[in-house]
Amino acid sequence: MVTVRSTPAGGPSPGLRERKKIRTRESIRSAAFALVGRQGYDATTIEQIAERAEVSPSTVLRYFPAKEDIVLSDGQGAPLADAFRARPAGEPWPESLRHVVREAVTRETRARPEITRLRCRLMAEVPTVRSRMLEAMAGAGHTLAAAVGERSGRDPESLEVRVFAMSLVGGLAEAAQYWAGTGFRDDPADLADRALAVHHRGLGAENP
Repeated sequence: MVTVRSTPAGGPSPGLRERKKIRTRESIRSAAFALVGRQGYDATTIEQIAERAEVSPSTVLRYFPAKEDIVLSDGQGAPLADAFRARPAGEPWPESLRHVVREAVTRETRARPEITRLRCRLMAEVPTVRSRMLEAMAGAGHTLAAAVGERSGRDPESLEVRVFAMSLVGGLAEAAQYWAGTGFRDDPADLADRALAVHHRGLGAENP
């Protein structure tokens, strides 16, 4: 739910070589999700993924250094930060942040619902996937801190902004795992809103 990707509007179109790389990455990911969905994460090997994607195991590892990387989204923080920067300058920045988070979660869960659910379930149930996700969160938090610093006029390297960004990324990751752990019964965008509310106000009586 929180590991979403998007392409900023108006960005340059990728060239032929880059499009081939994108297709290869997506082919590997599609193969991995198909196998994991059928036989489970632990039973799925790099060799099986390579065979299904019709590439070599070395190609899989060139694109994804670890199996965990295949099932996690690329660049967790950059698309969110780009969308945040693109919001109207006169809009209060906390509202901009809420808007882009909800929009990103809604877009991802509607575009690829089965993959999004499987990814969140793996994050919740597979320790190695969760560990890899926590490593990636550091980069996402740093990227988001830079954008928050720009919009809020604060030093992005200050302790306050860094804590704000990392706790936000962590809260959204926890919301994704909660969604999976409760059987996907809630609207994920609403869960993201709840996570942001707790992040903004703390555990007051107004929060569920």
